[in-house]
Amino acid sequence: MPTEPIDAELRGEVVYFYAFDVANEIRLDRAAELLAGRSTPFTARWERPAPRSVPVSRPLVVEPAVSAVSVNCCLVRLLVRIYEVGVVSVTVRVPFAIDSLAALTPFHNPTLSGGRPLDALAREQRDEVCRSLNEALVRPGEMSEPEAYTVFTLSHLGGEKDANRWLTGREREVAGLLTETPGDRLSAAQVTEVLRLRRSFENSDLVVIDWDAALVVDLDREAEDVLFVIELANLQLEEFQWMDRQLDRYLDRAYDDLAKRLWWSFGAMGRILRSLRQLRVDLAKLADEVTHITKFVGDWHLARVYLLASERFHLDQWRASVEQRLAEVDRLYTLTRGDVYERRMLWLEVVIVVFFAVDLLILMMK
Repeated sequence: MPTEPIDAELRGEVVYFYAFDVANEIRLDRAAELLAGRSTPFTARWERPAPRSVPVSRPLVVEPAVSAVSVNCCLVRLLVRIYEVGVVSVTVRVPFAIDSLAALTPFHNPTLSGGRPLDALAREQRDEVCRSLNEALVRPGEMSEPEAYTVFTLSHLGGEKDANRWLTGREREVAGLLTETPGDRLSAAQVTEVLRLRRSFENSDLVVIDWDAALVVDLDREAEDVLFVIELANLQLEEFQWMDRQLDRYLDRAYDDLAKRLWWSFGAMGRILRSLRQLRVDLAKLADEVTHITKFVGDWHLARVYLLASERFHLDQWRASVEQRLAEVDRLYTLTRGDVYERRMLWLEVVIVVFFAVDLLILMMK
């Protein structure tokens, strides 16, 4: 008796997220004016019951017009979201129809027609948007590498209507896809680890989140809410890493400056003090905004999906690292300020002694 194929047909999209930190902050009201006619405020559409009064992150959305851009012979769709925390997120969506999960492996390293990497297209879109937003960018910084993440979404499982039942027996294939490793080469422990962070609300949906890629199955919806959650987690990872790099650079420079012991230069000490104060205020504000960008999680299923992404991306560890370094900035700021005041008092005492000695000499010469 002939057996049915394991996957008669799989249909869905590969979604690539590229999060770019472009500025300390983006004024969305001014950005909306600069992009008049080209942008719309993002409105999250929750498919499941959720509290009505949940605050939601509302970035600006721009859909760039690109002509005949393809990845692995599949035409792409682009979307750019502009966040108030200074991030431009470029999303590239590539539809597919395949016979097996293994056919998705080449999508881990996407290339455009002509051999260019896909992130080159993402950078071009970032640069174009940033040129349009020049007046809305608050303290723009250097253009760094993006935080990239790949999501394989499935909307059709070849007739199978139960995503969890479909996963049974395909654990190695899914783990191999997400880790870019042939499933038969993975150890049982690694397969278990990859599939450890998964979540399902109904039989028709499934989310598996790994470090570099995720699998999202949603047979009844477009999974836009789940994708938005993952995009925000990826954005947070980019911001925490950027803050960590900034703190490293500023602290190293501040320690070098203080090591020179320019005790005679009040100007140099004042500059260090102002720099540390500005850094402390800016990064504390940014860390608070980035941490609270996910207040939308009134939908308990999405809240759990976010927690899975947060655990896999080690967001709590990154947040703790930033907070620890901010505390170090506070300590350095306090020490530097105390040092400045002590030196000023020392010079004031020297000046008083000099004036007293001059006055004494004048009296003795009369």
